[in-house]
Formats: sequence, C-alpha cells, structure tokens
Amino acid sequence: MLISKLRKLTSLHETRISINNEPSFSTFTSKKNYRSLVTMSFTWDKNQEEEEEEESKYSNILRQCVKTSKLDNAKAIHAKLLKNSGGTSSLYLHNHLLNAYVKCGDTVNGLKLFDEMPQKNVVSWTALIAGFVQKGFPIEAFSLFTRMHQSGTKPNEFTFVSALHACSFEDRLNLTHAYQVYGLITRLGFESNVYLANAFLTALIRHGRLGEALKVFEWCSNKDIVTWNAMIGGCMQSCCSEVPRLWYKMIHEGVVPDNFSFASVLTGLAELLDFELGVQVHAQLVKFGHGSEICVGNSLVDMYLKNRSLAEGFKAFEEIPLKDVCSWTQMAAGCLNCDEPIEALRVIGEMRRAGVMPNKFTLATAFSACANTVTFKEGEKVHGLRIKLGNDIDVCVDNALLDMYAKCGCMDGAFLVFRSMGEHTTVSWTTMIMGYAQNGYPKKALETFDQMREEGAEPNYITFICVLYACSQGGLIDEGWKYFTSMSHDHGILPGEDHYACMVNLLGRAGRIREAEELILSMPFQPGLLVWQTLLGASRLHGDMEAAKRAAERALQVDRVDPSIYVLLSNTFAGLQNWDGVGTLRELMQSRDVKKVPGSSWL
Repeated sequence: MLISKLRKLTSLHETRISINNEPSFSTFTSKKNYRSLVTMSFTWDKNQEEEEEEESKYSNILRQCVKTSKLDNAKAIHAKLLKNSGGTSSLYLHNHLLNAYVKCGDTVNGLKLFDEMPQKNVVSWTALIAGFVQKGFPIEAFSLFTRMHQSGTKPNEFTFVSALHACSFEDRLNLTHAYQVYGLITRLGFESNVYLANAFLTALIRHGRLGEALKVFEWCSNKDIVTWNAMIGGCMQSCCSEVPRLWYKMIHEGVVPDNFSFASVLTGLAELLDFELGVQVHAQLVKFGHGSEICVGNSLVDMYLKNRSLAEGFKAFEEIPLKDVCSWTQMAAGCLNCDEPIEALRVIGEMRRAGVMPNKFTLATAFSACANTVTFKEGEKVHGLRIKLGNDIDVCVDNALLDMYAKCGCMDGAFLVFRSMGEHTTVSWTTMIMGYAQNGYPKKALETFDQMREEGAEPNYITFICVLYACSQGGLIDEGWKYFTSMSHDHGILPGEDHYACMVNLLGRAGRIREAEELILSMPFQPGLLVWQTLLGASRLHGDMEAAKRAAERALQVDRVDPSIYVLLSNTFAGLQNWDGVGTLRELMQSRDVKKVPGSSWL
C-alpha cells in the first residue's frame, strides 16, 4: 500500500516537472522531500487505522449494551461521540446507536435519532422496525415499514421478517397487511426464504387461519424444524386432530424433532386422549434423547395423566431430573383427576420437602384435594401456607379455599375467608350459597344470594342450581318458584335440566308428586334421566306406586342399563312389601346384565 501511494505521489511530481521544464525527478526529490512523503503516507494510514479501531471499539460496546439492556451506557457512548466529533463519524456507528436505543426500550429517542441521521440505509430502517416490534409497538413498526417502502429503500429478508411479526402480534393489522407484505416478498424474489415462509405461516396461525396456513405449509418446499413446529403448534390452538397426521408426516420425511416438537405433540395427544400414539412418541423421545428436558418431561407426564394412566405418569415424573413447581403441581392435579386426592396431598408434601415453593395452582390443587377427602386438618395446614404467600395469590385460590371449608362442613371458616377476600367473583358467591345449602342453612344461602344481587354481582347458571337446591333443602316452595321464574325474566338464563330437577325435588319432597310430574311434562325440551330419577325418588319417599312406575318406565326409555333406576324402584316395591315386584325387577336386571354398583363408606 505504501509503495503504490508513493508511486502516485511521485508520478504527479514528475508531471509537474515535465510541464515546467524543471530539473529531473531525481534532482527534485531530495532526501528531505522523500522523508516528508513517507511521513505523510504513514500518518494517513495511521489515522484510518485509528478510526477503524475506534469504530470497532464503540460498536462492540453498543452490542454489549443491547445484550445487557444497559441504555445508560449506550447514551454515554452517544454523548462521547457527539463531544469528540460533533456527531457520529459514520453510518455504521449511527446504526449501532439506533439499534441500542430501540432494543433497550427507548423507542422515542431511537426514532428521534433516526430522523436526524443524515444518511439511512436498509440496516437503519430494519433496526428501527425490529426494535418497535420487539418492544410491543407493532402498529408503529408497520407504519415505519410503509414509510421505508415509500422512501424507495428496498427491504431485505430481515426487514420482511419484522414486518410479518408486526402483523402477527396486532389484531388491528389484519391478514390483508400480511398478504401485502408477502406479495412484496414474492415480487422481490424472497419467496424461497424459509425464515420468511415461517413468519408468514405464524401470521396466518395467529389470526386463526389454520386452513390457509396448512396450504402454505404444504406449498413450502424447504421446510425446517421451525416450520414443522409452527404448524403443529398452530393445530394445537384450534384443531388438535391434525397433530397425529403432521407428526407421522414429519417422521416419514426424516425431520429430526427437537424438544419443542416433542412437547407440542405430546400436549396435543394429551388433549386427544391418543394413548397409543403417545406411547410411540415416548419411544421416539427416548431414541432422540430429549427426555431430560423439563418442558418435554412435563408434557409426557401430562399425556399419561390425561389418559388416566397414573402409574406410567409417575414413572415419567420420576425420570425428570430437575422438577419445577409446574412438574409437581401437574402431578398432584393428575392424581386428583384420577380420583386419588390422598395421593395428590402426598405429592404436594413431597414437593415441600424437596424445597420447591408452591404457587397459586399448587394451593388450589391442595385445597381441592382436601375438599375431596374431607381432610380438614390438612386443609388448615395448606391455609397457613396460603397466608404466608400473602398478596401473591389470586381470587381463584381463595375460591378453592372457600370450597374446601364448605365441603368439610366448616361454614364459619368459609365465612371468615370470604370476609377477608378483597374481591368476590360469581364463583365466590356461588360457593358460599352452595356451602350453606349443603350444610343445613337454606335460609342463610338465600340471604347470601340476595346480598350478592345487592352488591351487583351477576348470578350464572350454576348459581341458580345452588339457589334452587337451597329451596329444596328448606322446603321453600314459594321462594323456589320465585327464583325459578326470575331466571329467564330477570337474568336471561334459560332453565336447564338441573334446574328442573331441583324444582321436581322441591315439589316431590313436599308430597306434591302430581305437580312435579306436570312440571316435567311441560319442559320445553325432552326430559332426561335426571328429572325422572328425581321424581322416582320422591314417589318412593311418599309411597306413590303409580307415579313411581311411570317415572321408572320413562327413565328406562332414556337408559335401560342404569342400575340406580332398578334399585330405586326395587326399594319402592320393598317399602310397600311388594316382594313379587322386587323379584321381577331382579330377574329383569339379570336378563339385561345390569349390575348394581357396590356401596362404599368413608369409615
């Protein structure tokens, strides 16, 4: 480099010498002049190298600011550059500064810097757009993309990815915007870029266009693992039935699944209750070696638990090397769903001994387990833990605590919890109403309902079941009719079979069998098994054999193999000492292969 520069300099002097008929070059270039030329060249190189080193140093610092989100450090670099040169020395450093501002969250000053930049290139626009998307301003990001297009700057693949992500994250940017972006991608020849295909696919999925996403997916010729994962994840959001087909196709095409693939597929199969394919995926999981990853392990446990395979669920759970609170809570909830509440409490106890702090879902599961075992002492222990966690608990946990106290028969405890709650939802009120009704306080239940209405809480379908149940428990016929009528008139809730069953029970227990039967026959839809069974029970209670027979006949038309119908009618015959009728019913049960469910006791 030095020699070539010297040659250029000497050739210029030679030209001047020749034109002016001055002495020859050898005469002109004295030793002093030669040393001066060499010094000039070295100084020029040194200054350029120093500038490059300075830029490299500052750009590295700004990259580190982005990684660590140190906005103050980026601002300090900006101030130093302004002080040293009155402005940044190059577009390269401008872009790094711009990226640091927006990626560290200062989008206002980032945009200001961008507008003041004397030069802008595609990197400048892309850094700004990507920063706005990442910081939660997709509409502004898309507006910047439009400005860029109008300025004549041609986007690159990174710009397009950010524009498509903006369309994904904002409902107001509908699919028309995404299609416009993809049309531009096709026009500029980027349609074979797998990153852009994945971004477009994600936009379609997030806007609920699964059918269109599947078409784009099938059209893609260069799918990678992200493409497959995006499509499987999209199917899980709306239609898990596509998950097995996609999985089979993925494996058939030789795509190696990653941890996200396994976690997604196992979650989808858990929803589909596809145990057979779930076991096959477990085998492939062992083959590819992702079993130790916690997200995959949790999904595998969930698949077994949803299929009520508790033993296999425990095996998969034990194989997770580092269990988090989600792992433990999921295992406890699985035990509860498999009708093993005591086992659920054991898992939660083991979790506490392992030093894992429970979260609100753990507590809700523990309270539900206590409610199902009527284990009041265990419930009090969990209540103590809830108090320790303080304000980190939401209303759902307190509702589970209310339910636990109510099912354990401690309404005083339930009331104290209810009174201490900062927020009461419809579920909170409904739980209290049902608790009072179940524990022999029907009038208190109705008072609670009236208080609920006074405070502006809106009752729902379940609330009215509890209210009508309270009326039936207290024999409050007039109140029952009042609330039953107000459902549709005042609250727009059409009575369902459960509400009619409560009214039949209310009337039946009061001996008004005919009125109860007339109510059933006036139902606006086909009566189901529940209302006829309720009428059968009331008829048996009051020894109305004819009504009992009619109710039994109607119930058997709905379900010929329900043993409770035969048992209720048999007990009615036995109560009236009609042993022939009892014998006939037992013969009928044998001929229809109906088996009575064995009784059980808490004792």
